[in-house]
Amino acid sequence: MESVEVNPNFWREKRIFLTGHTGFKGGWLSLWLQSMGAEVHGYALNPPTKTNFFEEAKVGKAMGSSVIADIREADMLSQAMQRAKPEIVFHLAAQPLVRYSYTQPAETYAVNVMGTVHLLEAVRATSSVKAVVNVTTDKCYENREWVWGYRENEAMGGFDPYSSSKGCAELVTSAYRQSFLEPAGIALASARAGNVIGGGDWAADRLIPDFLRAMDAGETLKIRSPQSTRPWQHVLEPLSGYLKLAEQLYLNGTDFAEAWNFGPNDEDARPVRWIVERMAEMQQDVKWQCDETPQPHEANYLKLDSSKAIKRLGWSARWRLQTALQKTLEWHQAWRNAEDIHGVTLRQIAHYQQSGENN
Repeated sequence: MESVEVNPNFWREKRIFLTGHTGFKGGWLSLWLQSMGAEVHGYALNPPTKTNFFEEAKVGKAMGSSVIADIREADMLSQAMQRAKPEIVFHLAAQPLVRYSYTQPAETYAVNVMGTVHLLEAVRATSSVKAVVNVTTDKCYENREWVWGYRENEAMGGFDPYSSSKGCAELVTSAYRQSFLEPAGIALASARAGNVIGGGDWAADRLIPDFLRAMDAGETLKIRSPQSTRPWQHVLEPLSGYLKLAEQLYLNGTDFAEAWNFGPNDEDARPVRWIVERMAEMQQDVKWQCDETPQPHEANYLKLDSSKAIKRLGWSARWRLQTALQKTLEWHQAWRNAEDIHGVTLRQIAHYQQSGENN
């Protein structure tokens, strides 16, 4: 299939239920859906950081509803979904941090595994739902430090609690698909993306937010694993994949109800050191050094094979990593300059849609 655009006409007046809408990726997805005329109903905890994308970009202003609650509250989640009467569900609510999962493993499993169970139980109780996209992670694979990208049929695994919990969430998704949702005519897919970057991420222990915090504070950035390689991509890249996948699930049902990778071009799987050096070139006043203190285990090499999404969904990565870094810095500088961040975000979404570039 040739590369195709996200179709705004499809999304106009669609009723959407989006968990995790107060988070970084969920906020960007909510605004993109709103910009296409969808009616978005959100369910999430309060934003995870004091300064956050949800408030800075005024994500909730034009939403159909925004419920602040926990996906571990199964009855509350089910009631919220039934009130929203969605046609399409995006599940992004999660405990998303590897290092946090080492200190809070029980919470990580409760949110990422049982939260997924609660979400799918709510779907079963909501007759309006036709399609569900469960967003997991590239870290769900059993990491063997291969130099080639993982494909969707590779084994699930995970050394740390976060990665393991997401592998478990994939197994839950597969079981619910086969046991309950497919027989009921509801199309359920999972989506695995790379390390997303973009404006508005203030999470702890992530490279780009750490870099921007050091830049703003005039401090030296400390990096943990300079040689670790990750599939870096702008947040709009996987979100475009989720949107295309959801459209196909809605239109073609179980033909697309399976797992999907949405990773960057192979050459954009870069080491941490490369990222920091490119960012430092663009912001020359930032200094950095390696943190020599002992660190919890994290995978050294990770890359995704997105051939299936390219061939069957017409999806492809548009913005090369250098462009993604530039867009992230542009957004952050606009925020520092107290510009209209809602408008800045919508303009970046529009530019992504219009670009069709591979640079």
